[in-house]
Amino acid sequence: MDGTSRSSDDPGTMARVRLDGHLRAQPGAGVDPPPPGDGPRVLPESAVQDSAAQGKAQDPDGLVRQRAAAFAAELIRLRADRGLSQLALARRMGYDKSYVSHVERCTQAPTQPFARQADQVLGSGEALSRLWHTYHTAHAAKRRQCRPAPSPVLPAPEDAGRPDEPGQATEHDRADAPDGRTPVVGDDRQVSGEGSSVPGSIGLRGATGVQVVEYNAQHLDQLPPPAPITLHTTLPRDVADFTGRTEELSRLLHAADEGQAQVISIHTVDGMPGVGKTALVIHTAHLLAGDYPDGHRFVRLGAHTPGAAPADPAGVLTQLLLSLGISPRNIPQSLEEKAGMWRDALTGRRMLLILDDAASAAQVEPLLPASKDCLVLITSRRRLPDLDGASPLPLNTLPPLQASDLFIRVSRRAPTASDRSAVTQAVELCGHLPLAITLLAGRLAHHRAWNIKEFTDEFATAQDRLAELEAGDRALAASFDLSYHHLTPDLQRLYRRLGLHPGPDTDPYATAALDDIPLATARRRLNELYTAHLIDEPTPRRYRLHDLLRTYAHSLAQQDPSSDRDQAVTRLLDHYHRTAHTADRYLSTVPRHDNATAPPSTTAPVLATRDQALAWMRAELTNLLAAAHHAATDHLPHTAALARTMAAFLDQEGHWAEAIALHQAAARTAHTISSPDVEAHAVLDLGWVRRRTGNSPEAGELAQRAYDLYHTLDDHLGQANALRALGLVRQMTGDYQDARQLAQRAHDLYHTLDNRLGQANAVLDLCRVQRRTGDYLEAGKLAQRAYDLYHTFGYRLGQANALLDLGWVRRLTGDYLEAGELAQRAYDLYHTLGNRQNEAWALLELGQVNRDTRDYATAADLLERSRARFHELGDRKGEAEALTAAGDLQAATIGPELALATYQQALTLARQIHSPLDQAHALEGIASCHSALHHHREAVQSLREAIVLYQRLGVAETARATDHLKQLEAVLHESPHRGGGKEPQR
Repeated sequence: MDGTSRSSDDPGTMARVRLDGHLRAQPGAGVDPPPPGDGPRVLPESAVQDSAAQGKAQDPDGLVRQRAAAFAAELIRLRADRGLSQLALARRMGYDKSYVSHVERCTQAPTQPFARQADQVLGSGEALSRLWHTYHTAHAAKRRQCRPAPSPVLPAPEDAGRPDEPGQATEHDRADAPDGRTPVVGDDRQVSGEGSSVPGSIGLRGATGVQVVEYNAQHLDQLPPPAPITLHTTLPRDVADFTGRTEELSRLLHAADEGQAQVISIHTVDGMPGVGKTALVIHTAHLLAGDYPDGHRFVRLGAHTPGAAPADPAGVLTQLLLSLGISPRNIPQSLEEKAGMWRDALTGRRMLLILDDAASAAQVEPLLPASKDCLVLITSRRRLPDLDGASPLPLNTLPPLQASDLFIRVSRRAPTASDRSAVTQAVELCGHLPLAITLLAGRLAHHRAWNIKEFTDEFATAQDRLAELEAGDRALAASFDLSYHHLTPDLQRLYRRLGLHPGPDTDPYATAALDDIPLATARRRLNELYTAHLIDEPTPRRYRLHDLLRTYAHSLAQQDPSSDRDQAVTRLLDHYHRTAHTADRYLSTVPRHDNATAPPSTTAPVLATRDQALAWMRAELTNLLAAAHHAATDHLPHTAALARTMAAFLDQEGHWAEAIALHQAAARTAHTISSPDVEAHAVLDLGWVRRRTGNSPEAGELAQRAYDLYHTLDDHLGQANALRALGLVRQMTGDYQDARQLAQRAHDLYHTLDNRLGQANAVLDLCRVQRRTGDYLEAGKLAQRAYDLYHTFGYRLGQANALLDLGWVRRLTGDYLEAGELAQRAYDLYHTLGNRQNEAWALLELGQVNRDTRDYATAADLLERSRARFHELGDRKGEAEALTAAGDLQAATIGPELALATYQQALTLARQIHSPLDQAHALEGIASCHSALHHHREAVQSLREAIVLYQRLGVAETARATDHLKQLEAVLHESPHRGGGKEPQR
């Protein structure tokens, strides 16, 4: 059957309109309505008024029936004129066919939204709207005329409401007003409707929402039940300052597309307090309102309403059914039957339902329609993973730009360019949380004389930032309180202790230590806090608090006894030290005493391989640094202990700035608590990092200071480590004779202690000294010896270092094939070990091998990768060497102009780090470029400076540079006027 054919039950085929149900005629009061083709036309306004005046003398019930019949007859006529069946009309209007049929048979009252929609679809102007108005006027007049006189037997209307008395409304009646206006549906105003489970009606008294039961004992059997009033929308007003959320809005709006799914579309919007869940769904609902012509319901489920329990699903269903115009006498008692009636009533309807502040899936499930044409939007502070079929939309804080836009909009300001940074700072201090931004900006909006920057500075320095974020009965802390008080006592204690954590995030292991609970319990409770949106999970099994929630939790923790707080933090620091100590055994490159002990073990992650140790260190880096600095504030020994166990990791990963700050704090703490052995370790580690960053003078002083402390303590292993560190500084400054002696002394001490790692390290140091001084044969032997030593105890990092040095020697002796193979083996090992800094050194060597074998394209790529890695890590010495190698390549392939600029960059870096060998290499390259450009005087001057450095260092490059200088001087002597400038002074 197509949409325009007539069905067999179409009243348009009838000669008369039936009067039935709550509009059926009383005996002797029947009214014959006009046939469909002769129904009432649109009347002039005066005619309508005259008709109403005449109706005053008529039987009020008859007048109501007559007006309803007139509306039905006109609807039938208009529909018939357009060749539409009831089903076709219902579809075009977005209504159910059964409702259209009831209106035309006068078994259900028409509503004003229905009349307006029908006028629009049928093109009848306001014909049906005016007829609805005459019906509504007659109905209101009938109600006024039927008010009863006081009865000597029945209580007066003012006394109605006491249960279990004759002729009164029951509890069910008072709760279930038929028009469905209810405290939980809409905007918190209770509006009772008409109808009751006893003869009579429940109406309105003024605007107070007081329900009054009206009686007429003489006509109880004659008064028809009044027509139920159906609500169309109970949406709150839209959010005036709604800002951003483009992606989330797009997702929710797309859910309303027709034919998107074969089942009902349900979306849960969950997030922390104040993140803007309700604002988002209300704004979405207003944008979608036109797509859901059968109505919009906003239901407050009250999971976090102060002083009240969450709404009972049975009570909510009662009010929803009443809002559809269903009489309370027809509403069943059980939850299951109410849910079934609700689903049946929405069959075929397009309705938008918002369930705000849901407590659980169990509360929501009975309220869900079954119709696929409905859309349900649910907000909750809790995640609802057990709500089947729902699409979750977790709502995070606003992106920075949207947060700034919200602040500007709410503050009603037009910030200048200089104010923009203050706005950015303000929203950062609010953690980009919409409620916090709204409260803060709202204060500014009411003080037009306030300056944005001064206002932000004042907020930044506030001791209690949460106290600043409140306005009237809206306060951020109060919003947090509601979520916190819903937690069990155990969860509350854990949440307070999470506020004591000095780092940005936590995992189940650290949480178990902090709260002194088993690991399984920690995992379960973290998940409960995550479900309640009191913590986030940015990466798997890592949890963090929003900045303002962290402040809130920390303030709560201050109410606990100080001893409890101190013990919790100490357990956490012990956990980090213990686990970092385990990880360091796989990462350390410096021999250490094996008697170093960690606190008694509780629950800790299993770190059985170097990869696991490296992964744990990387994940916990910020927490470890925060824990160490927190301990330093209280002069706790954990500072130095953590610094010691993190030294190798920070060095290998290139976190040198963090390492310097940490080792300085450790040295100060150790000195304060008079612990010379701990101080010596911290000073030695600090000197090591200073050498990495090119500060050779301070590095040498620190290594010497560490040696003196170890000597005082008669710590031979410490002395050997300090001697080796001092020898590396001497290599950097070009004092190769002293460097050789120091490396040999360290080796002898390691040998006495039978420390194989120390011996191998010292042998490799001696190899580098020999290579620098041109003894390539001895350097190759030492590199092979170091490799064999590392191999005996399976130290892969040492093996990679020895392979790289051996490859370097092979390249310098012209064996490019083996040099490339050795450098590649070293790179592969470094990559496997995750050692990014040494990867850069291997890339540099591979680039130089390819340069020397004239594979210039590959060489250029490798050298640039090496330089970029050194720059990223802050290794200025490595970057200087990479720049010099790149300059050599450019001079051979592109030309001297570009190469000259590259050499000059290398020279600048080399001078900054006081590396004479790197300075000499760069100066020699600069001289070659000047020579190629016929700048002979500049070339001679640069080369002379390089030779002075080479001679002082006693390196192999001296002879080559001297021969080159003789050639340049000869050219300059033959052509004294070339190159311009003055003859360099000798």
